[in-house]
Amino acid sequence: MAVNTLKYPKVQNFINGEFTRNGHKAMDVHSPLDGSVLSTLPLSSNKDLEQAVAAAQKAFPAWSALTIKERVQIFYRYRTLVEQNLDELAALVSEENGKTIGEATAEVAKSIELTEFACSLPQIITGEILEVSQGVECRTTHAPLGVVACISPFNFPHMVPHWTVPNAIALGNCVILKPSELVPLSAVRMAEMLKEAGLPDGVFNIVHGDKEIVEAICDHPAIEAVSFVGSTRVAKIVYKRATANLKRCVALGGAKNHLLVLPDAHVEMTATNIAASMSGCAGQRCMAASAMVGVGKIDHIVARLCEVARDIKVGESLGSVISKEAKERIERYITEAEAAGAKVLVDGRNATVAGKEGGYYVGTTIIDYVTPDMAIAKEEVFGPVLAIIRSDDLDEAIAIENSSNYGNAAAVFTQSGGLARYVMERASAGMIGVNIGVPVPREPFSFGGWNESKFGVGDITGKSSLAFWSKIKKTTTKWNPDAFTNWMS
Repeated sequence: MAVNTLKYPKVQNFINGEFTRNGHKAMDVHSPLDGSVLSTLPLSSNKDLEQAVAAAQKAFPAWSALTIKERVQIFYRYRTLVEQNLDELAALVSEENGKTIGEATAEVAKSIELTEFACSLPQIITGEILEVSQGVECRTTHAPLGVVACISPFNFPHMVPHWTVPNAIALGNCVILKPSELVPLSAVRMAEMLKEAGLPDGVFNIVHGDKEIVEAICDHPAIEAVSFVGSTRVAKIVYKRATANLKRCVALGGAKNHLLVLPDAHVEMTATNIAASMSGCAGQRCMAASAMVGVGKIDHIVARLCEVARDIKVGESLGSVISKEAKERIERYITEAEAAGAKVLVDGRNATVAGKEGGYYVGTTIIDYVTPDMAIAKEEVFGPVLAIIRSDDLDEAIAIENSSNYGNAAAVFTQSGGLARYVMERASAGMIGVNIGVPVPREPFSFGGWNESKFGVGDITGKSSLAFWSKIKKTTTKWNPDAFTNWMS
């Protein structure tokens, strides 16, 4: 591919504060909006990872020796840079991922919020101190781990790295980021802005590539912890491999989120919330509504939901899916469900956008009378597709939700506080919504699911993540030999 056909410069690794590319094999980076080639990506080798780890190890002593109040000053400056360049960053997210500009802008705004949380860490991670006996004090402090790694997915190229990188660095670690090979451009800008904000060389590094680099990260003896976000299949592999090599690991997988809809649900709020949840980011998010479980007589809600879904237009309020393969897989799920007896109420197959015929689009799709044994009812589709399962009563609906292997999110739509509480207490998911289609916690509350949606202890964001990126040091001191003593001292 000639250089002059690329919209962006060739992607390079970012190691020790510099962009570098050592004659690797390369792959093209396509925009799912129209299929055009945006750049090329290096398929890095173990040698590149070794260089990144060496740079991080070299930077760690000086970086970790700073106080946390000194370290977070970088992120105050970085936050300002992200805010000042929000439109540019959103356009980049849209180009490489396929989101609408509005969705991409919201993603970068969430990155700002995550950075603000990192800035607040000096007020949160203060440690504890207690005089346990006269003249004897015990205290705890948080110490960094060393070199850590973050492996991020394609669906949120700017936000998901901000789930981990700001907290890990603010706590004194040095980070190696491996972005999805499908969306490397946002990570490049992240590196440039962190350097502009004053982050010392070697504290943040990027190594691009595919499966080989993920495996090398899991195996490297100098990497102390690994975070991963992606499919459940790969999350299991990463978690097993990293922990087998005695690393900390938290690995977020896929989801099959169930929205339970009761007959008394507010029609307009329910229809608009569910439509937005199933179609937002083209359904390519682990918090998307994937299965609606209707309880009893909910035809009036389904009718309004279909009207709202039909008003969501591809190329306008609905972006593209990530690839041709994703489009084909999503449409295959729809066709197989229809062949198995489900009824397609709104059909998004074969969608195209004028002027962007090379793009990868699937329109909003609603399928009714899906049965729990169908593949579309059990498996993660990762597209703007909603499967409606019918149930006779609330206990049956909860049983359907509980039967899922996943456990990221669940929601209930009702005007009854008692019934909402009944579902909240029985749903098998880490994040619960009441009349909310995308129940994502906001900082300082943490993000993380249950069951096969997450592997490892703790969550990946918020206060829960701080224990993952640090280790507790306990110190006991006694200075006064004349103090009264007892068995505790």
